[in-house]
Amino acid sequence: MNDDTFHHSIRKLLKNVGVNTQQEIEQAVRQALADGRLTGHETLPARVKVEVAGLELDLEFTGDITLE
Repeated sequence: MNDDTFHHSIRKLLKNVGVNTQQEIEQAVRQALADGRLTGHETLPARVKVEVAGLELDLEFTGDITLE
């Protein structure tokens, strides 16, 4: 195994997930604000799940997205 290649591929995946997820969340929040489903003062519980096939790896992270 090439450690540099391995680490680079993990960083690339996580960067892609991070950037795209942030954009999707921002878009969904803006739409919910525009539709009146959110007021802009909420704290939204969030969950992120990571699975890696072939490793029996199943991770879950939780946190809050605060709008105010």
